Amino acid sequence: MLGSAEFRKDYGVDLAYVAGAMYKGIASSDLVIRMGRANLLSFLGTGGMTLAQIERELDRIQGELGPTQAFGANLLANLDDPRLEMATVELLLKANVVNVEAAAFTQISDGVVWYRFKGARWGADGEPAVRRRLIAKVSRAEIAESFLRPAPPAVVERLRAAGRLSAEEAEVALRAPVASDICVEADSGGHTDRGVLIVLLPCILRLRDRVCRAQGYAKSVRVGAAGGIGAPESAAAAFLMGADFVLTGSINQCTVEAGTSDAVKDLLQRVALGDTAYAPAGDMFELGARVQVVGRGLLFAPRANELYELYRRHSSLDEIDPQVRRRIEERYLCRSFAEVWDETRSYFERSNPARLREMERSPKAKMAAIFRWYFVHSTRLALRGSAQQKTDYQVQCGPAMAAFNEWVKGTPYESWRSRHVDSIAVLLMRGAEDHMRRAQRDEREEARL
Repeated sequence: MLGSAEFRKDYGVDLAYVAGAMYKGIASSDLVIRMGRANLLSFLGTGGMTLAQIERELDRIQGELGPTQAFGANLLANLDDPRLEMATVELLLKANVVNVEAAAFTQISDGVVWYRFKGARWGADGEPAVRRRLIAKVSRAEIAESFLRPAPPAVVERLRAAGRLSAEEAEVALRAPVASDICVEADSGGHTDRGVLIVLLPCILRLRDRVCRAQGYAKSVRVGAAGGIGAPESAAAAFLMGADFVLTGSINQCTVEAGTSDAVKDLLQRVALGDTAYAPAGDMFELGARVQVVGRGLLFAPRANELYELYRRHSSLDEIDPQVRRRIEERYLCRSFAEVWDETRSYFERSNPARLREMERSPKAKMAAIFRWYFVHSTRLALRGSAQQKTDYQVQCGPAMAAFNEWVKGTPYESWRSRHVDSIAVLLMRGAEDHMRRAQRDEREEARL
């Protein structure tokens, strides 16, 4: 009974718990189906997948789940190619996906507004009736506020003029919040601002109350918590602070259903406190954004950080010391810069010719593209469980994984082969409830004495 009863009712689930999206299909269709069959909510990890792959996975999920069983898909901000973001939204609308997790957005995009308000109308009571639910993952107050408010008028007008929103849908978009739910993401696996949940969550809850009151919404926006949720005590703390739901990520990629290699799962089930590190984010390389990854036993983090420092200090590949260049080609990339560029150029010729022309005009942009190849390559190595370059695996992971491993030590769940994503959800939530009951019992006992 923890969390928001309204959340459980709206999504048609048994627990105020979400298994969040993990890119490249690590949050796989198997994972989503398993959660849906248990009447729990999860999101397909569409980031880095082609449109054809997304469509195929959604078809499979919808074929396996019944009409009342919940599921959703991830919508990831795409700074390099906004057209792909819009194409993803078009696919989600076509597939009639009614739940979306929006991640990595720094501003409200056309795609977010299009998805959220397509099909919206005025209800019989004169209030906005918005069918599609959008959970926005945020780690900063200003981004949270933009999702709490109605859509920006300029964005709404562009969509209306393009025929993507009707006049009624556009009107509703100017009155209802962009997000149905906000998920406050503290220090987590993958993209992170290294926020502290006990600081962030109360601030965003107060911001939510202030904005919703000022806007006069008939229905408030719910606020959930993510980042570091790997043990019952952590989930209990989030609910005690006022979270309407909790969202987990890192712990779910070390389950039978996760779409990554057995080699990565073997690695993750041994993660302990202090075993994570920070590295540049491949998809936001030039901006200096960071991701949290497994550090112990792997060389990805120090090598990725070196590549970013070289990019920051130099204007082109020609400025790099020849010995450093040779070491990177031989040890990190296992091929020459020229070979990496040929592969990169071939990819952008097919996917984004305009971006390719920009890179060809700028030696620094070309250098960034070549270095970013390493981030794609390191992810592929991990997903495939490649025996070669095993130390270059990029495995995005937060400290919640260590907390979970410590909690289940000595139990059947110590092995990932006994970990199923729905079982973890129930185990964590029951543990959180038991922890809160014990604390209340101890408090009553102290008061009696």
